Amino acid sequence: QVQLVESGGGLVQAGGSLRLSCLASGRAFSSYTMGWFRQAPGKEREFVAVNRWSGGSTYYADSVKGRFTISRDDNKNTVYLRMNNLRPEDTAVYYCAAGPPARGYMSTHGYEYWGQGTPVTVSS
Repeated sequence: QVQLVESGGGLVQAGGSLRLSCLASGRAFSSYTMGWFRQAPGKEREFVAVNRWSGGSTYYADSVKGRFTISRDDNKNTVYLRMNNLRPEDTAVYYCAAGPPARGYMSTHGYEYWGQGTPVTVSS
């Protein structure tokens, strides 16, 4: 059983920055794939970023590459998403997800555990 709690969302102007946090329970945190997804109104939940496992490969959606950075602190059981140069199209509810390392890490089907989401609104 893994529980995830996101925080750090809010309102920011275009060009600004935010750092989202996801606090995870469970001693297997360092070996889990940790991902970030987002969902805008009327849209499907889409992949944003993933770290396959602690010290492992990191991948980003083309829409955020070069602007967002995923990182993790195993001592705090926390994964972060640093978002720079935010754009209005980044507006969405952002979700943290976790699961054992496996294929499908850019799909919602590749994750077993999900947080409640934290909303991010970017004004123009």
